[in-house]
Amino acid sequence: MPKSYADLLKEARSQIKEVSPPEADLIRERGATTFVDVREASEWEQGHLPGAVHISKSYIEQQIEGALPDRDAPVVTYCAGGVRSLFAAQTLQEMGYTNVSSMSGGFQQWKSQGLPWTVPTILSSEQKQRYSRHLLIPEVGTEGQTTLLGSKALLIGAGGLGSPAALYLAAAGVGTIGVVDFDVVDLSNLQRQVIHATDRVGEKKTESARRTINALNPDVNVVLHEEMLTDENVGRLIDGYDVILDGTDTFETRYTLNDAAVAVGIPVVHASVFRFEGQLTVFDPPSGPCYRCLYPTPPPPELAPGCSVAGVLGVVPGIMGLLQTNEAIKILLRIGDSLAGRLLLFDALDASFTELRLRRDPACPVCSEQAVAARVAGHPLPVPSSTYEGEFVLGARA
Repeated sequence: MPKSYADLLKEARSQIKEVSPPEADLIRERGATTFVDVREASEWEQGHLPGAVHISKSYIEQQIEGALPDRDAPVVTYCAGGVRSLFAAQTLQEMGYTNVSSMSGGFQQWKSQGLPWTVPTILSSEQKQRYSRHLLIPEVGTEGQTTLLGSKALLIGAGGLGSPAALYLAAAGVGTIGVVDFDVVDLSNLQRQVIHATDRVGEKKTESARRTINALNPDVNVVLHEEMLTDENVGRLIDGYDVILDGTDTFETRYTLNDAAVAVGIPVVHASVFRFEGQLTVFDPPSGPCYRCLYPTPPPPELAPGCSVAGVLGVVPGIMGLLQTNEAIKILLRIGDSLAGRLLLFDALDASFTELRLRRDPACPVCSEQAVAARVAGHPLPVPSSTYEGEFVLGARA
């Protein structure tokens, strides 16, 4: 026998637990529960519950698994008046979600009772078109894209690693990209530094990078730092950034960057290349070790020659720079598992990746608990020299 709308609604109410707006607010404050707004995008843009995930009821079957992979996790659906959310909750239950509730009265009653709500930043029509593929991903969506637009990433170096990173950070819509480099474009750079061009040989790398970034995405604010990173200026250069992508090619600069970033709590996505090989990790204590944990002392020059001496396959820094960008975007969006505490090794000849687990050095003069306490007290611990002095120690590998 065919069912009427009233029959379907009655059936949904008999199957789905309903919570009032005050009850839902208590649940929200306790955390651990995902609130899913099943209204249309135009309704969401007028305001929504803080921290809610937006998935239109029309796409609930397609997108919920990406936003909520754990089918036993608690979830509360809501709409404008409490009806669409009932049917959405019923759909989730049919998909195997075991702890689903619907908020009665919906967002209208939530607002009328004076409960907290927020208005999202609205993307322009051009931004919606530009970032449309991001907006379809539940882990990104409008909220994530807005986060990227408000984020600041700093590139140390506009070379082989910094080139692909700059391009894909700009393409992703990272709102501010800082570029630190004091060099000029050389013809030998163009084999791997794809952000530059032949007609820019002799031009400052920072300015060349800015031109390419803004040609790709004119909305990106490019901040140029045409200077070498040193102990004296590192604090000023990294101030205010959310993530740093390390494309440096000297151990001295890496130590300087590491020590300053650890002191202010900015994660560093580090990559390096050698001929057909690349390495990638994230330094973000206490989630994992810092650079000094991995390399307590710098190696002798003959063990770590630069590209100008050893050479590098042009595509390798491209691959590693893209992987750096992926890690940076994950950090900015707070999604996925970062490479903090892990070292990813790439071999282009074998087309293989190897992962090593890294551990913190409990006696590290920069990121250990003792070092942090000493820094807070105004008496930072002494650190080893950043230049090779005859002894090389490798640490941090499990």
